[in-house]
Amino acid sequence: MTVDMHQNVTAAKARAACLLLAFRHGNQRAFDDGLPGDMAADEARYLVAALVWIANEAVRKVYRPGVADRVLRHLAGRSPDEPGWVRTDEEAAPDVALLLESVWREDPDAVRELVRSTPDTTFLLGKLLHAVSLLLPRVPEDAFRRVLSELRGGTPPDLPDRPC
Repeated sequence: MTVDMHQNVTAAKARAACLLLAFRHGNQRAFDDGLPGDMAADEARYLVAALVWIANEAVRKVYRPGVADRVLRHLAGRSPDEPGWVRTDEEAAPDVALLLESVWREDPDAVRELVRSTPDTTFLLGKLLHAVSLLLPRVPEDAFRRVLSELRGGTPPDLPDRPC
């Protein structure tokens, strides 16, 4: 293998790993951005080969040979037709309003169950962050300072002035 070809394969493996991470975490935007756009046929071939190599390594380590082929045949039968498709668990993330209500009611069992039943907490955290950003402007400054101080280990923060 030439030096250039080895560098291309190494770069393709890195891109493939990024695609697989985006796929694994249901990050559609990162997945779409990692897909080959205007790349040459050789570059696309390196990337696809790297993805297959990584997937094969994973399958080889997880399944016995006979079982691996059955699992792959099952997956191949279920694959979607559209390109760029990533299965996400966004719809399975619990309603953040229900989560916030459970916290408000001080019901740790309900909170634990909601989080436990979420297949991909990425979407839960994203929705929760959005809810916090909506609530934050209504939090009194002294309460906000106390929370920040606790999060920083007791160091009171210097806050910039809020915009009017």
